[in-house]
Amino acid sequence: MTALRIAAALTSLDEVAHFCHELAERAGLGPEAAYRLRLATDELATNVVMHGYRGGEGELRLTGGMDEDTVWIRLEDDAPPFDPAAGCRPPTPDVPLARRPIGGLGIHLALTALDAFNYRYADGHNRSALVIRRHRTE
Repeated sequence: MTALRIAAALTSLDEVAHFCHELAERAGLGPEAAYRLRLATDELATNVVMHGYRGGEGELRLTGGMDEDTVWIRLEDDAPPFDPAAGCRPPTPDVPLARRPIGGLGIHLALTALDAFNYRYADGHNRSALVIRRHRTE
């Protein structure tokens, strides 16, 4: 298991990408699976920084690991409760761009990139679990 504690700041997001890259490499993930893991983790971490802490001080805590079938990252923060999956909605390509609601597309992309996602709020912490299968079957 690997862990990372960083300030919840946009300048810290490179460390999140590096964390994902190292974990994916150790797990032997292929390029597509490694990209999906990084995409989802980066989007969720960015949302915590931008919308959870709203530019204020805070911390992100990541742990990552693997088992025979999966690679996982747990993202934890102390921002106000927010379940990323609760407001996730698919894009609306049939609606003209000018009339589409702003926001939500990044979360949709992040969550659909994953093989499993779980969120819970407990003891004052948001806890998101992101899972990628090591051997994906299409």
